[in-house]
Amino acid sequence: MQQRRLGRSDLVVTPLCFGGNVFGWTADRATSLRLLDAFLDAGCNFVDTADGYSRWVEGHQGGESETILGEWFAARGNRDKVVLATKIGCDMGPGRQGLSRERIISGVEDSLRRLRTDYIDLYQTHFDDENTPVAETLEAYHSLVKAGKVRVIGASNMRSERLQESLTTSHEQGLPRYETLQPEYNLCERQTFESTFAPLCAKEQIGVIPYFSLAAGFLTGKYRSESDLAGRARAARAGRYVNERGFRILDAVDSVAADLDIKPAQVALAWLMARPTVAAPIASATSLDQLAQLVGALSVKLPSEVMVKLDAASA
Repeated sequence: MQQRRLGRSDLVVTPLCFGGNVFGWTADRATSLRLLDAFLDAGCNFVDTADGYSRWVEGHQGGESETILGEWFAARGNRDKVVLATKIGCDMGPGRQGLSRERIISGVEDSLRRLRTDYIDLYQTHFDDENTPVAETLEAYHSLVKAGKVRVIGASNMRSERLQESLTTSHEQGLPRYETLQPEYNLCERQTFESTFAPLCAKEQIGVIPYFSLAAGFLTGKYRSESDLAGRARAARAGRYVNERGFRILDAVDSVAADLDIKPAQVALAWLMARPTVAAPIASATSLDQLAQLVGALSVKLPSEVMVKLDAASA
């Protein structure tokens, strides 16, 4: 199976990342373990989670997703077969916020304990903390890399100016640099990334691992009217695309899917995989059928005329 390097690092991944936000939320423990088994059995190796998953659910504290992943590693003995990404920077409650040195050092220990591992392959700034100097954050990451607890660092939800400042600081002070960026990027959400971040990522050879690759499920085709949103976990976000522009994009995706005899989700993921800076789009599944669709996108190569058609529809 094709593999890609994350930035300038030595981490090599399959070009599809399993989003662990669903573990312990819309996928219960047993389902999550089955999905992870199937993902690895399909030849994929890249899984992304965060300490804050799934703190937004009533009764959850955060760390539920990491805990399930840790149970999977312990039960299967397969930690060395997975490129594990997690994140810090989510508000985890009083005294557990931001990206100060103290918060990062304590946060990584919490994640390692839940994940039942002694190292994290890709440790990411989930939400930037502009009250903490970038040098302090990077120095904290540096200590974790030196200790062997983290291999590579990445960023997400950060202004381009702060990302550039971080890269400059890393270069000038000999600190680890962000090798990846995890932005919101898909056929429905293009402008911010392409106009602001894509040139910087290309210049600095930063691997892009987009989240909401399927626009919160809209690009799978399951939301075609307001009534389709009722009772859905991601209705608020997906509902942003139930409009004229969204349907224009979905019509193009449907047309391509019909012509190539593939699923709409596979079209959307294959479009992302073909973008020059994208290393691996992140996508989630809550059933084996959904997961099979995601993995199937790895064998799809969109013809140039199809890329032009999708670009035009989503411009």
